[in-house]
Amino acid sequence: MVRMSAEERRESVIRAATAEFARGGYYGTSTEAIAKRVGVSQPYLFRLFPGKKALFLAVAQRCMEDTVRTFRQAAEGLEGEEALHAMANAYTEAIAEQPEQLLMQMQMYVAVAAAEQAGDRELGEEVRAGWMRLWDTVHLPLGADAEETTTFMAYGMLINCLVAMGFPPGHRVWEGLYPSALIKGRLEK
Repeated sequence: MVRMSAEERRESVIRAATAEFARGGYYGTSTEAIAKRVGVSQPYLFRLFPGKKALFLAVAQRCMEDTVRTFRQAAEGLEGEEALHAMANAYTEAIAEQPEQLLMQMQMYVAVAAAEQAGDRELGEEVRAGWMRLWDTVHLPLGADAEETTTFMAYGMLINCLVAMGFPPGHRVWEGLYPSALIKGRLEK
């Protein structure tokens, strides 16, 4: 049996934690469940990440990085309307193919609200910084137009909410979305 390096183990922990946090949220997920999923002890988990919050932040950062990468690759060499449709299509495909990423995003926003209600601003600062990276990533391809960027991000959040709530393809709530944001067999009208 080949032993994993610390970095490979760290990656496997982030993947396992993404699945667990996406399902149970920050407050409803135990580090024990994450350790069990990846096949390590809790003490080993805490050697890789100093605590649950550090692990959640690592997963949140990865989630945002993946979304930034999706937008950046989709918009490469494009601008304006072409970039908008390419990014919308790429994002919708990504969340259809990897629903844990969508659910993790939703859990991040809920965790921020709950943490800040309890006086903890660290989660919010990290998630807002990630959101601003998303904003900046789509802003230039959309012509550095604040209204276009806001509209694009608003459509994305609407898509997140509709998918998370389980609205089926063809439901009337999908009417009016960018045609490129609809996926055949998944989000198509």
